Amino acid sequence: MALIQTSLIWITYAIAIAILVLVSSIFVYLYQKPRDRAASVTSVCIFTVSALLATVLLLPVDVALVSSTVDTRNGLKKDWATAERVDSILLTLKIVYYTLYSLDAVLCILVIPFTYFFYEEYDEVSAEEGRQSTTSRLWTACKYTAAFFVFIVVLFIIGFFLPASKYEKEQRKDLDFFKGILSENHAERALAFSLGLLITLGTIIYVLYTGAGLALLPTTFIKSAPKLSAPDLANTTRSELDQNLERQRQLEARNEGREGGLDARDRRELESLVRDERTLRRRERLATEASGEGQHFLMRAWQKISAVFRPLKLIGGLFLMLVALVIWVSMLITGIDKAKSRGYLVGNPHIIQPINLIMVNAAKVFPVDYILFVLLVTFLFSASVVGIAYIGIRFLWITLFKIRKGQTAPQAMLMATVMLTLMVLAINYAIVMIIAPQYSTFGPQTYCDIQLKGSDPPASEIRERCSNHHGLVKPCVELVGTKLNSQLVCTPSVVSSFINQIVMHFPFFGIIAFWAQFVFLGFFLITAVTMLFRTPKLDEAVMDEDLEEEEEEGLLGSTGRRFQATWHDITGRARENNPTAPRNYGAAG
Repeated sequence: MALIQTSLIWITYAIAIAILVLVSSIFVYLYQKPRDRAASVTSVCIFTVSALLATVLLLPVDVALVSSTVDTRNGLKKDWATAERVDSILLTLKIVYYTLYSLDAVLCILVIPFTYFFYEEYDEVSAEEGRQSTTSRLWTACKYTAAFFVFIVVLFIIGFFLPASKYEKEQRKDLDFFKGILSENHAERALAFSLGLLITLGTIIYVLYTGAGLALLPTTFIKSAPKLSAPDLANTTRSELDQNLERQRQLEARNEGREGGLDARDRRELESLVRDERTLRRRERLATEASGEGQHFLMRAWQKISAVFRPLKLIGGLFLMLVALVIWVSMLITGIDKAKSRGYLVGNPHIIQPINLIMVNAAKVFPVDYILFVLLVTFLFSASVVGIAYIGIRFLWITLFKIRKGQTAPQAMLMATVMLTLMVLAINYAIVMIIAPQYSTFGPQTYCDIQLKGSDPPASEIRERCSNHHGLVKPCVELVGTKLNSQLVCTPSVVSSFINQIVMHFPFFGIIAFWAQFVFLGFFLITAVTMLFRTPKLDEAVMDEDLEEEEEEGLLGSTGRRFQATWHDITGRARENNPTAPRNYGAAG
């Protein structure tokens, strides 16, 4: 029975990984610029996003496996859950966690920078003329990436020797002292220090981007303007462009052979027609992209799905805002509770908060909690993406890259992937320590709070007493000292133990990560209040560029055309044009 339960938990995780690869592919393809797409950049981005999401989604597996060793009805370990079996489960989880965390760090610090420099070195002209080879690009990328490799080595050296500060200062630093350091398990501490630093860096980005995105995501659903039907726009634009070209031919034919060329009136009209032609051609190209013609099937499928659910955006936006408020309230309750007790570790919660309560009760029936957890992580990840798209990639006030659907350069895509990696590590910390600490540590585990006197009674008597007296069965909220054998001790999840290890050994990281959660709550509140009085826009400068380069205003439809445009986007057919109708280039009505 135990083997079947464990196997089902890992199978569920494998299915989630397969779905993650699909979600990562959709995310990368939606935001990449089709004309500049590179196989190396696409592969690295998809693999990195999948790896970091797989790391976070291992938490419900962790909770389910350690909770499966306890019978929640009587608060005792199951018969098969011997100390050796429990240690085997924890060891397997540790191996998977350390592998994924190390992979995330290597991808973030080494692989993505290497891919960035490799792509940046490409010169189309030099490659065609044979003056640039793949080997030269690889060598140049390796030289630039060497600095990041040195950074990783320095991190591990610091993490390896930093715990020596716990020794007394007067202790002599001789050969025996360093032998004592080397005899300890400092590999875990080195990894803990490296991840603690990455989590701290990610927390800074998470506070700004995820905090704002958590408020922006629902409001963009609620207050976004639907687009004009892409087939209608393409049909109208082609008709207007044909009329424009025909009129230009008429003017040129009428003035052919005339001395001095066109007269002043015809010249002004022709110049106006040429300007309109440029506008119409941009609009035609935009309509083609909006209809999905010549694009990847994922982009076309996304456009169809968006068109189907467009009328439900308002309802979905209100629901997402409710979810965001529940998360905000849960974080605030946990933050106040921990601040009052002056402890940054997961301990005994004094105030009940909604996310914890929902997840702990859902964990009693696997995989209900897994589904809820996947939805929670997806929501926070989507909020991070929206935050990056709204704010852009900046250094202080200078915008380095802009993130837009279908318009993101490969370099920007790689930078956004690094930022998402750091933010997801910070989200992992926030879920374990702030959003759902009790669930993330013990899940639905319980223990039997029985008081023993004298010699220990037989196991059958203990089981009978705990089963008949339900008041003795209490939820595991902290490691409880007990006179019973080790089978009655609650087993914390591996991820909570690892994050607690970071906080205990390197308190500086824990202090920053904890108090930054309050700044996160403040950013959410400010953004949410601001967006109530302002229609969300990605960026005014970006909108100006789109108006100048793509004539994006031609895609905005009036309110009266919303639902008709939705049906045309779903079917891919335009309505019949009335040749006597006045011209309309799609300007907002």
